Amino acid sequence: MNAVTPMIEVENLQTYYGASHVLHGVSFHVNPGETVCLMGRNGMGKTTTLRSIIGLTPPRHGTVKVEGTNVTGWPAHRVVKKGIAFVPENRGIFPNLSVRENLIMASRPNRQGRVDWSFERVVETFPRLGERLDNMGNQLSGGEQQMLTIGRALMTNPDLLILDEATEGLAPLIRKEIWSVIKTIKATGIASIVVDKDVKSLLEISDRGLIMVKGRIVHDGPAAELAANPELHVRYLGV
Repeated sequence: MNAVTPMIEVENLQTYYGASHVLHGVSFHVNPGETVCLMGRNGMGKTTTLRSIIGLTPPRHGTVKVEGTNVTGWPAHRVVKKGIAFVPENRGIFPNLSVRENLIMASRPNRQGRVDWSFERVVETFPRLGERLDNMGNQLSGGEQQMLTIGRALMTNPDLLILDEATEGLAPLIRKEIWSVIKTIKATGIASIVVDKDVKSLLEISDRGLIMVKGRIVHDGPAAELAANPELHVRYLGV
């Protein structure tokens, strides 16, 4: 039986902000089609891990591989061309472009030339965006902006979607809608790394759960196993 090449494989990441040592030997992998959640209290290094993978905050030591290719030190625009889409915590939409323009500017086929996520499919997935196609980005609510950010990421037809705090600060109904979309994305076979504070929802959609404490991965195992072990939640997540 052939071994599966991980979609993402990080090994011994050591990342700094100036003199501040944030990641202390982070190692994990994400297989094709797998959803992995990265959990931990605030300030433990989750966002830095994502930024290290994508090339926005390159690690000082360690390696990042995408489908076996060492992309350590590559600029972010080269990394994403390997089939990765990043939805950052601050959303990063273009406020002076319409919803339609925000989506269309991101549109591209996947690396095999297929367009699984077309403009029509994204609008169908996010009906709220379909009602606001001519609105400017800065005329949207926080929840609508988050939908637009995820929709724009899907327009790149990625093999891996990285979501950083996708439901942070949103109303409960909007959060529920976004979790539903994440489940839909998972069902289409796109791999995901998801960071969020909603531990219950995270573990429901994930195949595997990672817990991070002070820049180190202290737990890596099946999400179902983690869901059944509330002691770990209390010890590491304060839940």
